[in-house]
Amino acid sequence: MNEPRKHDLIVIGAGPAGAHAAMAAAGCGLDVLLLDEQPAAGGQIWRRPSSSRVDNQPVRTQPDLAHGDALRIALAASSVTCAFGHRVWSVSDRYRVDTLGPDGAAAFGARQLVVAAGAHERIIPFGGWTLPGVMGLAAATILLKAEARLPGQKVVVAGRGPLLAAVAAGVIAKGGEVVAIVDRTPQREWLASVPALASQPGQLKQGAAWMLAIALRRVPILFGHRIQEALGTDSVSRVVAEPIGGGARRLLDCDALVVGDGLVPGGDIARLLRIAMRHDRRRGGWVPVVSDLFESDRAGLYCVGDGAGVRGAAMATISGEIAGLAVVARLGRAFDAQRMSGLKQRWRKGQRFSDAVAEVMAPRPADVADLRHDTVICRCEDVRLGEIDGALAAGAVDINQLKHFTRCGMGPCQGRMCGAIIEELLAARLEKTREAVGQWTGRPPLRPVSLGDLVGEFSYGDIPVPEPAPL
Repeated sequence: MNEPRKHDLIVIGAGPAGAHAAMAAAGCGLDVLLLDEQPAAGGQIWRRPSSSRVDNQPVRTQPDLAHGDALRIALAASSVTCAFGHRVWSVSDRYRVDTLGPDGAAAFGARQLVVAAGAHERIIPFGGWTLPGVMGLAAATILLKAEARLPGQKVVVAGRGPLLAAVAAGVIAKGGEVVAIVDRTPQREWLASVPALASQPGQLKQGAAWMLAIALRRVPILFGHRIQEALGTDSVSRVVAEPIGGGARRLLDCDALVVGDGLVPGGDIARLLRIAMRHDRRRGGWVPVVSDLFESDRAGLYCVGDGAGVRGAAMATISGEIAGLAVVARLGRAFDAQRMSGLKQRWRKGQRFSDAVAEVMAPRPADVADLRHDTVICRCEDVRLGEIDGALAAGAVDINQLKHFTRCGMGPCQGRMCGAIIEELLAARLEKTREAVGQWTGRPPLRPVSLGDLVGEFSYGDIPVPEPAPL
């Protein structure tokens, strides 16, 4: 197999972290290629709206859109080579990156690699969570930001973290009704975090604007509550909310339930390349071990943004710039040392805010303590909790052995939706640490790809036939 031409740097992921890493390195003269599956830069947080849907709200009321537009303008003006619409399905330890793009299979090479894989949402399963009309906070965010569509007309927003308020405010702004916010976090924890949140006035102001919109609509906020069950025949029509410590349940009529219990770092490439990782509950789960320049234990491989630990868009931007300049230094090019010093200072200053938000979003072992026996855990393979308990009784001792016994994690999402929940379940039932339970073994393809798409069209005449061996 011919090796592709090597760029100085390939950046995987064009969200705030990846795009800023690419621009920082390219600005110092490096040949940089930026890859992303989406049609434009911005990631989930600064996603570009669909061209077929124009939101008539003024930009000043949409800071994420303004940030995203500024990023896309800056990227277009830079020397970064952008390859959008490319699904990365394999990365080798020699930094060969294989993708499936608009023109079919493609391969790229690099001397250095920055992985800005972002994060995906965590949903703690409950009865009825597979009903139509139940969706994740990320899916609702895409509908609101990219398509200017409501997830429903009467929406319950549930889970944990500041995204609850963001989505609820988005539903209200688009003319929908938020029936209630069901927040796993007790009110006292939110109040305790306020001093730390105040360390970043701009972000605190944004959160206050969300809460004001919610308060003006008199939306009830059920702190310290969770969704016990979603009910409905063809789609969700009501949900049962209950206090986490026990107490009276509430029935909430709705036509959509939007739920998310924090974020999980995207560690697929890190696992595939077998770099050192550690489990950090506050940062969302398994994160790569990196230096203060965000370099992993594999020389030339950097991990930035929420994929290296959930900290939010502002911190992701800083980590990307630091890693971009670190690549410049590693390759012996000149860079502004004062700029690097300023970035590190901003990183230290932002830690208090990001720590407070991360603590509110972090999972708790009690989240999976009393799931029902018939609850679907792996929705791709329709594996229920009872089957997982049966596998443990049969001798499964870690997550990969459980995968062999039950097919958990073998579906289209490849364990991204169920992995963190299964790890927590195993740790509790086997009385082990999360490190002892382990994580999925990384293997290509990183994303589902069609063999036909990779191979392309060919006839038998295109297949090379070697000369017969001499007799």
